[in-house]
Amino acid sequence: MSESVGSEPKVAAEDASDFHYVNRWKILAVIGIAQLTIFLDTTVVNIALPSAQADLGFGDGDRQWVITAYALAFGSLLLLGGRLVDIIGAKRSLMIAIVGFGVTSVLGGAATSFAMLITARALQGGFAALVAPAALSFLLTAFKDPQERIKAFGVYGALGSGGLALGLILGGALTDWLDWRWCLYVNVLFTVLVFIGAMLTMQNRQAGDRPEKLDLPGTLTASIGLFCLAYGLSNADDGDWGGVDVWGLLATSVVLLTAFVLLELRTRTPLLPIRIVLDRNRGAAYLAMFLLGVGLFVQFLFLTYFLQLILEFSAIKSGLAFLPMIVGIGIGATTVPPALEPKLGSRILIPAGLVLAAVGSFWLSRLAVDSSFLGSIMAPTFIAGIGFGLVVSLGSAVATVGVEPQDAGAASALVNTVQQVGGSIGTALLSTLAITAADSFLEGREPTPLVAAEAAVESYTTAFFWGAVVFLAGAVVCGLLFDRHAKAQSDSEDGAPLPVV
Repeated sequence: MSESVGSEPKVAAEDASDFHYVNRWKILAVIGIAQLTIFLDTTVVNIALPSAQADLGFGDGDRQWVITAYALAFGSLLLLGGRLVDIIGAKRSLMIAIVGFGVTSVLGGAATSFAMLITARALQGGFAALVAPAALSFLLTAFKDPQERIKAFGVYGALGSGGLALGLILGGALTDWLDWRWCLYVNVLFTVLVFIGAMLTMQNRQAGDRPEKLDLPGTLTASIGLFCLAYGLSNADDGDWGGVDVWGLLATSVVLLTAFVLLELRTRTPLLPIRIVLDRNRGAAYLAMFLLGVGLFVQFLFLTYFLQLILEFSAIKSGLAFLPMIVGIGIGATTVPPALEPKLGSRILIPAGLVLAAVGSFWLSRLAVDSSFLGSIMAPTFIAGIGFGLVVSLGSAVATVGVEPQDAGAASALVNTVQQVGGSIGTALLSTLAITAADSFLEGREPTPLVAAEAAVESYTTAFFWGAVVFLAGAVVCGLLFDRHAKAQSDSEDGAPLPVV
């Protein structure tokens, strides 16, 4: 039997006593906006960086920290955020975190110094690490009908991955038409909508259904270990792995994360219950999400470089150039899964999504200085987008379906954690390969403007090629890892409604 996300018995009719089930579509709208907001903020300030730099007067070497501060806090605190969701309840977590996200967005927009901006961005990332698992955990309990659940995860996944591209469009528009500060102020609108929506449509699970305390040793080892991993990799994205700020942090990360796993196997109240990842199909889904992160973030990065530096697109035009990918993600996440998942199962569609991502990325590896958007970028980004949509929607579903209600936050957090870690690793490794390729291309050549442009394109296409290799290898490994013979997972053996989160 193929692995299928929605395999439990059909829900015959709405249960009026289940508040979340009755309000499931409203809840999807609320958590969809929340998901869009936190992922949009990963990229919305990218295009605004030159304007912010001119306004606040910080140097070129400091620019990356406007992005990195958010990513480091987000990635390193996700597991803690997931367990806090399990302990204090998803609704309470979401409402507290979304208010904090809005307040720190205003703080960043009003920044009068570089230090103030970086502090605000780090705080944004910390609150985002609580928003993400709180939002995803509601999908596990509000949607019980198999086909509805597939659609819900598709919308959720599309808004997450699509939010990265939409951030570039919105950032370009706000920077060109208003001011770079509005790239942060705009979050207030989203956070108000989420807060009001959560207040009206959600309830907390009863306290007796939640873990009673936090695993402090696990929290410290996981959070510091993930921070060292992400920080060390960010220091290596210039191609230099020889500094203690790279290998020293990575070695520390390995020690701490190893200690974390050993602690989790022994404690009675783990931050991340190891049982979540030991399931074979769930493990394959987490691996797919990790590999998606490796190639996805790099594709956004180097494609933006190509559009702005080679094709000389403006900020807003560069953002709009990602529309084919956004459309592809929407189709891959919301249209394809409901039609094909019941017939083929996720164990076929998730590897297929990685294959499509590999096709698009390999196509982009053929770019040249004289390539055009219509002839060389629109089609491959659309194809890759369909693959991204398939993996992020079905991967999120398989990775979280069947978990115990008290583990919903931890399982949801791990989905985002593996994707963020994958993005950090991919950016560092593929940036190194790209820099090496550019240096090799320049050897023995006269440094004319044309040669410099060709060297830059060589670096971008090298990153796209190895991204394609990662996607293709991931498709093979995940396809073999999925259990073809086990019964499909279900959230409850008798199809009864789960306790509300």
